[in-house]
Amino acid sequence: MNAQHDGPDRAHQRPEGLSDTTVEALGALSKALEMTERARGRLYDFHQLTGGADLELDRAVRLLREAGQPEWAEKVRTEILGRNVIPGHWTFQIVEAYNDTYYEPFKALEKSAVDELADGRDHLYEAEMKEARRTAGHPAHTARPDSP
Repeated sequence: MNAQHDGPDRAHQRPEGLSDTTVEALGALSKALEMTERARGRLYDFHQLTGGADLELDRAVRLLREAGQPEWAEKVRTEILGRNVIPGHWTFQIVEAYNDTYYEPFKALEKSAVDELADGRDHLYEAEMKEARRTAGHPAHTARPDSP
């Protein structure tokens, strides 16, 4: 295999003059955004689980009525069914506020940092880690998907 075809593609090569510290900082920024993506996923879990629980309350209300417990059916219906999870908010409003207030600005800032500091080359820290850890010439350690 030709050595010049056995390395990362241009999109994953450090631009000239970019310091180790800047590459490391961009890697930390990317990792923080990835953690935020995971937190956002948990927020969607919260949203869907809470919504599913609220829908299941319809069944509980119906069954309490069928069981001859209309006062308990009415308590569940009026006290819990459709209740705000925090004052003035259903979960969809929390998700929207998180996205608008934190997630989207964070995502935009991280992209701007990569664009400005690294000429738009994403995952440089990881690409350099891959290069340092792979065994050149090994078929399961190729540098790129299109490597022979």
